[in-house]
Amino acid sequence: MRCLGPGLRARRLFPPRYPPQPPGPRAPRLCSGLTAGAMDELLRRAVPPTPAYELREKTPAPAETQCADFVSFYGGLGDTAQRAELLGRLAQGFGVDHGQVAEQSAGVLQLRQQSREVAVLLQAEDRLRYALVPRYRGLFHHISKLDGGVRFLVQLRADLLEAQALKLVEGPHVREMNGVLKSMLSEWFSSGFLSLERVTWHSPCEVLQKISECEAVHPVKNWMDMKRRVGPYRRCYFFSHCSTPGEPLVVLHVALTGDISNNIQGIVKEDPPSETEERNRISAAVFYSISLTQQGLQGVELGTFLIKRVVKELQKEFPHLEAFSSLSPIPGFTKWLLGLLNVQGKEHGRNELFTDSECKEISEVTGDPVHESLKGFLSSGEWVKSEKLVQALQGPLMRLCAWYLYGEKHRGYALNPVANFHLQNGAVMWRINWMADSSLRGLASSCGLMVNYRYYLEETGTNRIAYLGSKNIKASEQVLSLVAQFQKNSKL
Repeated sequence: MRCLGPGLRARRLFPPRYPPQPPGPRAPRLCSGLTAGAMDELLRRAVPPTPAYELREKTPAPAETQCADFVSFYGGLGDTAQRAELLGRLAQGFGVDHGQVAEQSAGVLQLRQQSREVAVLLQAEDRLRYALVPRYRGLFHHISKLDGGVRFLVQLRADLLEAQALKLVEGPHVREMNGVLKSMLSEWFSSGFLSLERVTWHSPCEVLQKISECEAVHPVKNWMDMKRRVGPYRRCYFFSHCSTPGEPLVVLHVALTGDISNNIQGIVKEDPPSETEERNRISAAVFYSISLTQQGLQGVELGTFLIKRVVKELQKEFPHLEAFSSLSPIPGFTKWLLGLLNVQGKEHGRNELFTDSECKEISEVTGDPVHESLKGFLSSGEWVKSEKLVQALQGPLMRLCAWYLYGEKHRGYALNPVANFHLQNGAVMWRINWMADSSLRGLASSCGLMVNYRYYLEETGTNRIAYLGSKNIKASEQVLSLVAQFQKNSKL
């Protein structure tokens, strides 16, 4: 569930729609021979100058056509590289005035040394804060006031993230602009501006279609599959924003079960026990898919807000419900493992992943050396066709997966993005499940393993603080036991 959450991966549901332009002169249409000069001229017209500090509240807003010209100009750029160049020029040439920052910083330091009264120092610090605001933030602020402007900025950030991923535009100025956009979108898409909506089989057809298209974790195969996912013993919710009512931003699928599920096929393929929900059959809520639909909102805490709101909704409907858990894939585990096998395969005789008895058992089944044979089997998913190989791999893959989730870190936090998402929410790394997803996607991404992150509601706050502050991962005895086995049998 990539993932900011249990599969929090954005998919573009809707083609970009740009705010309508008010009456006035239109921005020039673009051709393939677009020059840097045309871009610079457009930016000089569109980005409002920063008023002097004393005039900041008295300076009128720029004409609406200036912002609309930028939107129209940008919308006419059909080439990804051209958009990347424009955004790079915006970030580089219309950011912070470093001279002003240095001057205001010197003023603050001087006042501190002179022990001036607090009011004077506070005003100097306010001047410094004002100088630290990049010019392009004013452009984004005014665009947000246009009809459809917020939606445009979400798409603009998606373009920026794509350009960075493709290395079309790089550098600290670009990273800074991305951070500014993310901060602004986080304010506009905070929980107070979001509406929670439940999807049922009686929801409008276009909503069901959108939910089906945005499913990024366990793809919906047909309408009967969709009907099952919004029918008895299932719940589907999404957040929409006041600027785009009815359009899903993030979607959460929940299974209402008798216990915490350890296999995804039982949720997405099997029919419910009855057409009418029997409350005594329901004792657990399992979050099995969460998908972000707009790449431009990556990093905004929509998934966290959605899980919290859905828990409250379910508690209202089922006051007796106490067990809340995810059933999450482990994207990246297979790739990580294949990388280890590749490195050790090149160093003949080196084995730091399996015990001698495990190597012997696996080799007897495959007929080849462990590292070479497993690289082929794990890459293709063919290993699941051999019961003997599945049995031989269960022990080593379970402990390797436990270490990948618990021990592999990025800046001190869990390397796996799904684990990091749930741990930041205060969940416990509760149970690793063998052969929990036998689909081709599950085998390719995580060797068929899945993990439950359990939400003990009275402990989530403490767990979240411990993880974010001290980088401590709260895990169950099963996970810690597997980690201990890895530390005993492996030498990574």
